[in-house]
Formats: sequence, C-alpha cells, structure tokens
Amino acid sequence: MRYLKIYFILFVSIGVLYACSKTEVIKSQTEDIRFVVPKNFPDAVYKFEGNILTNSGFALGKKLFYDVRLSADKTISCGSCHQQFAGFANLDHKVSHGVNNCLGKRNAPVLFNLAWQKEFFWDGGAKNLEIVPINAITDVCEMGTDLNTIVNLLNTTSPYPQLFKDAFGSATINSQNLLKALAQFTAAMISANSKYDKVMRNPQQNTFTADEQQGCQLFKEKCASCHTEPLFTNLNYTSNGLDLNGVDEGRKVITGLSTDKGKFRVPTLRNIELSSPYMHDGRFNTLEKVLEHYNSGVQHSENLDPALIKSSQLGIPLSSIQKQQLISFLKTLTDDEFIKNKIFNEN
Repeated sequence: MRYLKIYFILFVSIGVLYACSKTEVIKSQTEDIRFVVPKNFPDAVYKFEGNILTNSGFALGKKLFYDVRLSADKTISCGSCHQQFAGFANLDHKVSHGVNNCLGKRNAPVLFNLAWQKEFFWDGGAKNLEIVPINAITDVCEMGTDLNTIVNLLNTTSPYPQLFKDAFGSATINSQNLLKALAQFTAAMISANSKYDKVMRNPQQNTFTADEQQGCQLFKEKCASCHTEPLFTNLNYTSNGLDLNGVDEGRKVITGLSTDKGKFRVPTLRNIELSSPYMHDGRFNTLEKVLEHYNSGVQHSENLDPALIKSSQLGIPLSSIQKQQLISFLKTLTDDEFIKNKIFNEN
C-alpha cells in the first residue's frame, strides 16, 4: 500500500449520517484526501483553484456520481456508463446506454487522470472539467434531463442540502456547486501505479518479463508518437484509418474544419486491458483486433495520420509475435490498486 499514499493520505473514520427523512441512512467515510502529482507525471492542468478539494466535496461528488435519481427516468447515473472495474469505461457496450434504453453515438471513454486533460470527449467538445457532466445530463440518450430539474430535485431531497452545506457552506443548492462537487470526485481519480509505473520508478526492484520488455521497445518504436508516456496519449486528435462511412465526422463537429473530419482524440492506453470495446464507436472488442487494424485494416482518407502512411503500405506492419509482445506490454498498464480502490466505488 506504500504507493497509494503518494496520491491519497487516508485517515479513515467511519461515521453514520442520518437523513432528515429517517428512512435513509448514509455511511460517510471521512478521509483526508490530497491531490498529489505522481513522480513520473507532468504538472496537472486542473489546479483546483476556486474549487478546493475537501473530504466533504469529494464525498458529495461521489454520491452525485452514483445517484440514478438525477436522470429523467431514475435509472441512469454517471456510474452506469463509467464502471470502476472497467477503468470507469462501459465494459462490453459499444456505445453508451442511457434513459429509456436509448443508445448513444459513441463509446463511453475512461475516466481517470482527467486533471491532465485540457479538452474532453472524443471530439474535444468541452474545455473545462467542471462542465463535462452537462453533456451527459442533457443528452437525450444519456441522462435526458437538465441542470434546473436536478437542482430542484436536490434542494428537496435529504440529505443533499446538508451535504452541500458541509461541502460549500450553503444548504441552498445551485448548479455551480453541483458541477464543482462532481469535478472534485472525478479529478481525484488518479491511475498511476501500474506495473509499468513501478518499473519506471524503481527498476532495481521491479522488472518487465522478456515479452513485456520486447513489447515496450516495440511500443516506443511504433506507437509512442501518439500514445506518449506517461499519460499514454498526446492529447491530440487524429485519423487512424477507420472506415467511418460518413456517420461521425469527429472533431469537425466542433471546429467545422474539413481538415478535422474523421479525427478523434487519442485515448489513453492506461487500463486498456479492462476497458473494451475500443475506438470511438466501440467496433473492436479485443486488443488483438485493434492491432490487426493497424497491421492490415487502415483505410486511406484525406486526413489520415502521416505516421500511418508508409511508402509501401498503410498502417503499422506487425507480426503475430510482435502483436502478442505489444499486448504483454499493454497489460503492464493495468492499475489494480486504482481499479479496486474503495474510495471510488459506489458502496
């Protein structure tokens, strides 16, 4: 547990908070939570300025994140599409599933290390972590509601007024503090203690297997220009040769630029072993299929990433052995401590 203390210093005392309704009893976990940049990470983009991370703010954000009552039909929470065991992605669902069993247009992305992102969603449509939940709240195929409706609900639903007073000093709930609480919870999701991280920090005590080491070298040669260490994304947008069939134009939806057609944000590869299916539309359900796409499935397009254009062929040639070595390395990016950390789970 030594590495856990790098990110969260925990002084745990379990108390019980009784709601005014006398029908709801909430176990409250008080933990001294601090945001600390991991040793091998760059400075975070989100600084918590104007939204100081506190125990009560984090706990409120967590409760809101998992509360299905915030959706139009009371069945969907943020946690419905962002499941901890899948790296806070939506395991086995190609696209998000929302209210009334409505299907969204894109695969639900993982939620961790968000404090290092300057833009969000597959197309970069949000530029501040605090406004990210608005998309899910208002989308007709996700939560299908609006901020005013949620604020009115929370103001009349115990124990929320007391929880907001504890977190922000006022029992009168507004949308600004609602979004701040959610940002405290999601910004605190740091995944940085995988086997890869342990090897990078202390190679004398932690080492890769032969396959992992070979996969690491292949990764640096063939993948790292887009999936840059240590975040395993360069946070840019690119066209990686998918056959889009004109359905989703990607970043062009935001910028209106023809040069952005078919470009999507480069996703992080951390916890990639757990967060299938893959790509913006969830078309590949295994890592083997992802790598085979780069080996033989890259389609030419006007905005195709130059790194995928070779003199003799498109894509990244990979032998069967190389693909398995790459997968061995990618599995070292699984952070079991983060996936199993109880401070993030629903209970």
